[in-house]
Amino acid sequence: MKAAFFDGKKIIFDQNYPEPISSESLVRVNLAGICGTDLEILNGYMKYNGILGHEFVGTVEKSENSKLVGKRVVGEINAGCGVCNSCKNGMSRHCPNRTVLGILKRNGAFAEFVSLPEKNLHVLPDSISDEQAVFVEPLAAAFEIKEQVKLDPIWNVAVIGDGRLAQLIARVIKLSCKNITCFGRHKNKLQSLEKLGIKTKIGIEPSDEFTFDLVIEATGSNSGFSDTLKLTRPRGIVILKSTIASRENLDLTPAVVNEITLVGSRCGLFKPAIDALATGMIAVDDMIDSTFPLEKFQEAIIHAKKPDTLKVFLKP
Repeated sequence: MKAAFFDGKKIIFDQNYPEPISSESLVRVNLAGICGTDLEILNGYMKYNGILGHEFVGTVEKSENSKLVGKRVVGEINAGCGVCNSCKNGMSRHCPNRTVLGILKRNGAFAEFVSLPEKNLHVLPDSISDEQAVFVEPLAAAFEIKEQVKLDPIWNVAVIGDGRLAQLIARVIKLSCKNITCFGRHKNKLQSLEKLGIKTKIGIEPSDEFTFDLVIEATGSNSGFSDTLKLTRPRGIVILKSTIASRENLDLTPAVVNEITLVGSRCGLFKPAIDALATGMIAVDDMIDSTFPLEKFQEAIIHAKKPDTLKVFLKP
């Protein structure tokens, strides 16, 4: 099969990469998305070797469940061992022996085929296009915040960042909280949020400091954490979403002094994301940028790295 393989230093396109061989369901990839985590892996995050890509939509070609064959699906990226305490307690996303699609010990979706356990697959309604379906995984990560924190409608909420994940988070939080401000650096990205009735700002002003009940960090940069602590009121809540390769030291003193609650937040359940897209509760079409054939993955990655770019797709 065609695949874009990362050897730890560079991505190599292979026309004859071995197809997945396992008892899992085999999915032909229709479309895959490039996300911030993929770009961080290229910088050394997770020290991963293998096929990148964890946001995808595809069609099931083989499965022990014959009812799945021919169905269009998206897939949860964490595959637990099934026998540890985490898995037994319904927390396979935190299984110490898990593999993670395109991130940890499991080949991803920048290829013609990908394999996943049947339980990881979710059949899509026809009302969701392939392009929209690629957003299910990051949108589920945005909805995870609502699982972790009971949102108060009167809260003053800040989202730090204006990239792909930050855009989705702002849309999800707006379903529960009306007073949201997104702090970003790119006017064109912020404008798409303004059209949704979300306040935006470029840069933090003194009047913004220590005024937000909930601050969600989704910048993908070290500086985002410092900005987050500047905005959070004493005893406020910070949600941390960024996964970055850099190992720079972070000053946690403000979090201690102001008694901030820090909540790490990663993957989420797919059903709320699928339902939100199917009903139109969340719209993502304005976040679609461009589609590249898999063979032109290098051009796609260069384009995805541009500061004003949102979602870029690869088509095998």
